[in-house]
Amino acid sequence: VQLQASGGGLVQAGGSLRLSCAASGRTFSNSGMGWFRQAPGKERDFVASISRYGGTTNYADSVKGRFTIPRDNAKNTVYLQMNSLKPEDTAVYFCAAASSRSCSTYGCDGLRDYDYWGQGTLVTVSS
Repeated sequence: VQLQASGGGLVQAGGSLRLSCAASGRTFSNSGMGWFRQAPGKERDFVASISRYGGTTNYADSVKGRFTIPRDNAKNTVYLQMNSLKPEDTAVYFCAAASSRSCSTYGCDGLRDYDYWGQGTLVTVSS
């Protein structure tokens, strides 16, 4: 699976942005998908995950109620809809795919759970 993330940019605090992650390959619909982010000088952190059919989603506490992670298996794409953005959301955002049965069924929040990674897209939120 190859992943291509896009949609990052500069936005004011309180604004919204939607990231996209397009996947190539026939295993997308069998994969659990996730978004992670990495701020300058910090570790890469979990943001959100979704099971292969979209029935189960998980969110980091810091983004609950503000971010959602829908997916469209017909388009081989997973999204990250980000609303009410804050300056602390500034980071490079990465999408990832997990092929294990547990991750595809329930979603996963660990870096090591994911087998494939996109290149990252920068989100900057100004105050």
